[in-house]
Amino acid sequence: MAKDSVNPVDEIDLTKTMSKEESDKRVTKAQHRLTQLRLFSAGLLEPAAPGPALIVLFEGFDAAGKGGTIRRLTASLDPRHVLVHPVGPPTEEELRHHFLWRFQPFIPGTGEMTVFDRSWYGRLLVERVEGEISDEVAERSAKEIVEFERMLTERNVTLVKFWLHVSSEEELRRFNSRESDPLKRWKLTPDDWRNREKRKEYEKALRFMVETTDKKHAHWDLIPAESKHYARVAVLETLIDRWVHDLQRHGLEVPPARAGDYLEGN
Repeated sequence: MAKDSVNPVDEIDLTKTMSKEESDKRVTKAQHRLTQLRLFSAGLLEPAAPGPALIVLFEGFDAAGKGGTIRRLTASLDPRHVLVHPVGPPTEEELRHHFLWRFQPFIPGTGEMTVFDRSWYGRLLVERVEGEISDEVAERSAKEIVEFERMLTERNVTLVKFWLHVSSEEELRRFNSRESDPLKRWKLTPDDWRNREKRKEYEKALRFMVETTDKKHAHWDLIPAESKHYARVAVLETLIDRWVHDLQRHGLEVPPARAGDYLEGN
């Protein structure tokens, strides 16, 4: 990216919104299409041959709505046909290996699907901001991630990457809401508050992450998530479009959406 060009992160339009009624209607339609595509890619619809593996990767600021969006993404799928893998800090054993090593067991095979709730991008975000790696190591790690993702996509894997973006003000509002709700308080940790204090550093790391790892084979979809209703629809409909496009790129004849269901390009 040229030095005088605008980073895509700075162009995210956080004013985008949607009513709950419209969102619920479109989420339901998208879920029907996702179920159909998942059965097709698993080889459970005619013609009965499994398609490329699918990785759906979520990153975003704390309280950006990743959990709720993932629940809606997977709600209509048979649990046998999708793995949701939440990613936390690396263990002592994992730290003894290359940083990408711990993700290998969860990479889906042909006809399989994995949703990553956070991912290897913690290397360029948390680990960098917390000073666990130097800027030099971060730059090298970004190049390794690009090649890792290239290897995946060249090896029959569809990769869809989402960043859910909220403003600092909205993040604080959601933190306070969680703190006041006994059933949601568990979601809020001291680390969340500490990360918030480093928001500017995370924004800088985010810009670097997008600038260095947004590639043709592994594009970042930056989703305005100030409105959860809008974000959920944007994620599901974007996933459908990217999934169908990649299935067709692999030469597969994707079944059309059923009457009344989500149509690509909506």
